[in-house]
Amino acid sequence: MASPAPASVRYNDWRHVKLPAPEAFTPALPVSVIIPYYQTPVETLARTLAALEGQTYPRDLFEIVIVDDGSEPPLVPPRSPLDIRIERQERCGFGIARARNTGARVAVHDILLFLDSDMLPEAGWIAAHARWHHTVSDALTAGLSGYVSVSNVTPETIRCRPGPLKDLFKGRAVDLLHEGHLLRTNDLTSRDDSPFMVVAGNNFGMRRYFYQLVGGSDESFTRWGYEDVELAYRAYIRGGLVVLSRDAFAWHQGRWDQDKNFRGNLMQSGKATHLIAHRTIRGVQPGRIYTVPQYIVTVDAEHVPAGQVITAVANLLADRIFDLVVRIEMPADGEAEPFAQIREAFGMDPRVRVAPLCGALDEFPTAPFHIALSASVMFAKDLVSRLRTKLGNAVIATSVLPDGSRVSITRAWALHRARRAGGCPSDFGDVRTLPAAVLKLKAGDPQSAVEPWSRRYPGWMRLRDRMQDIHSPSEAWAFLKWAVHQGRRLF
Repeated sequence: MASPAPASVRYNDWRHVKLPAPEAFTPALPVSVIIPYYQTPVETLARTLAALEGQTYPRDLFEIVIVDDGSEPPLVPPRSPLDIRIERQERCGFGIARARNTGARVAVHDILLFLDSDMLPEAGWIAAHARWHHTVSDALTAGLSGYVSVSNVTPETIRCRPGPLKDLFKGRAVDLLHEGHLLRTNDLTSRDDSPFMVVAGNNFGMRRYFYQLVGGSDESFTRWGYEDVELAYRAYIRGGLVVLSRDAFAWHQGRWDQDKNFRGNLMQSGKATHLIAHRTIRGVQPGRIYTVPQYIVTVDAEHVPAGQVITAVANLLADRIFDLVVRIEMPADGEAEPFAQIREAFGMDPRVRVAPLCGALDEFPTAPFHIALSASVMFAKDLVSRLRTKLGNAVIATSVLPDGSRVSITRAWALHRARRAGGCPSDFGDVRTLPAAVLKLKAGDPQSAVEPWSRRYPGWMRLRDRMQDIHSPSEAWAFLKWAVHQGRRLF
């Protein structure tokens, strides 16, 4: 069977992917089900395996990989008609992210489904996920979960049930998460930019190729919570299609707040804030610098005098949006003196990089917005915030000046998707053209350096600095005497 194609739909509208209806789907590709495990009660794991025994997916087309995260005593291979393998890893904190990576590494098959050891998948669970991964190479399928008490439900009860699992839980209270978000985003098909928020690590699927491309699960998450959302964020920003598969439903053994380590989740929120560059997680905190910035501003400094580059970068750093990195692109064989001036001006600033031409998307693959402009463009401060406002929910906003200079902002997911699927980012969403006046832009003269105001008028700057130190009449009198004494030397 030929390898599936990458997603090529607009935005995250997975409804436009052409794939067979559930009743017409014929499984052809094998699947690896990866189950992280840590001292789960024997009865709990037995229920999960009993539910997997009842899958409609052909049993010879899937394996079960259980990754034991250092349980004591070690997990003993359970008796089951399923193809089950157990991998053991040493305990090193809460190792669920590491266990998922271990399972992905040793899995035999290319379709990877992730299920927790306390989940009960409905009979069509594997088929519901796998149907998408037969068709799309870079999808992340998100299944839904219901949290319910399983008292008086045994593995044998699950095996011998006459209908779906939900019939076993009639009359019991069920916690359903994310329904509000799904309603607001029309099941993740709207232009909302947070589809990753509904992905739970206990029920999702990806192809091995895409799981590896986005970097797998982040093993530095060593407490409960956020490692699944952070993985889904990277998959989304890398242009993946986040698919809601309502048919891929599984039941969690226990209500939502039962045995949850909410304190651990809270302790990892600071880490998530650094890695998930989205307002839902990060909010707006002026002055903060994060591991993953929201905006990458690429400044083309080729053939532009150093003074003009310095002015442009200084204006960008003064933007009301602080959560950015400015990437100054210069040719590798650029003139040594201008290059040195720019490095001297910004060499110690953590928000500035001096880099070779191109490569911003590879250097910052999970920053959600990429802005590009020439250093020759003259603009007032707050250009970044104006661009973001005018972008709205489009994928690209562009302004072209009379001399051909261009300023643009593009969503990273569209850049990544275009790279894999071919075409341009504009193929995957709306494009907005902005008049230069709206952004307060004008063409500059690349042949003449524009020195910062402080360099052109150093005397005035010294006067201003001294005036800020005046707090009493005596200090004012001392300032006047100093100014008279300095005289023309100030200017």
